[in-house]
Amino acid sequence: MRAVVLMLAGVALLAVAQDRAARLVETGANLPAQPIGPSDLIAVSVYGAPELTLSIRVGEDGLIRVPMLKQKIEARGLMPAELEERIGRALTEEEILVQPVVTVTIAEYHSRPISVAGAVKMPLTFQASGKTTLLEALTRAQGLNDDAGAEILITRTGKVVERIPVKGLIEAADPAFNVTLEGGEEVRVPQVGRVFVVGNVKKPGAFRIEAGVGMTVMRALAMAEGLSPYATREAYIYRRGDGAPQEVPIELRKMLDRKAPDVALAANDIFYIPDNRAGRATATAIEKALSFAIGTASGALILGVHN
Repeated sequence: MRAVVLMLAGVALLAVAQDRAARLVETGANLPAQPIGPSDLIAVSVYGAPELTLSIRVGEDGLIRVPMLKQKIEARGLMPAELEERIGRALTEEEILVQPVVTVTIAEYHSRPISVAGAVKMPLTFQASGKTTLLEALTRAQGLNDDAGAEILITRTGKVVERIPVKGLIEAADPAFNVTLEGGEEVRVPQVGRVFVVGNVKKPGAFRIEAGVGMTVMRALAMAEGLSPYATREAYIYRRGDGAPQEVPIELRKMLDRKAPDVALAANDIFYIPDNRAGRATATAIEKALSFAIGTASGALILGVHN
């Protein structure tokens, strides 16, 4: 009785596996054929041999194991039709079937990820199903953010970086920039460069470097709405290079008086306008003296009471 139960259970599991494989074959029929890679899910169907109709996940080593075959089969890099031939030949050589008819379809691709990151609204990684254009990948990421920079960087296999201008791709709609992605690429949209203005300005903050316009000291001051009353005659640019940050002094007053040229700022520069402490101290002393004089003139100052 126990043997009968186990046999029925085995038959049921085989039926479930066959049904799942059949559904995967139907689903995979809509996927475009492309080379098989590690972690891809393939559906194998052998005519007249239901025990060999099943779904198989390709191993990280690129190999698959087919029931009843002694050796694993290399699937990596093969097209489905080539894998069909290889499985059929193995079944014949091991005298399992005579002239087997094998069908292989791709149920799920997992070996061709495309990642989209950076200044996009929804960074994601998806599997390339056939060839995908750059615009299709950006659409999947729900488009660019407002702080997207002027270029899109595509890193392909072998660390080859391709630079795509945003204006050429989106504004000019130049098809030459809508490159094809086949899987394995990393698409990164860097944020636009910014300059940080701090110290004695009316509106400190981080300001965008517009593509094609650039950023200079005078432009940064204008965006920060000008100097505050106690700004010094000199300012400093702090710029990080390969080592420690560099301090670049700027003759600010000469520049404002048009006696010194404007200075270009780079992305991530910190433009610092120090406080004129001597001037602030003098102004504070003057304010106190004025307050004292006003208080005395109004009779509000009481020097003392004598009995």
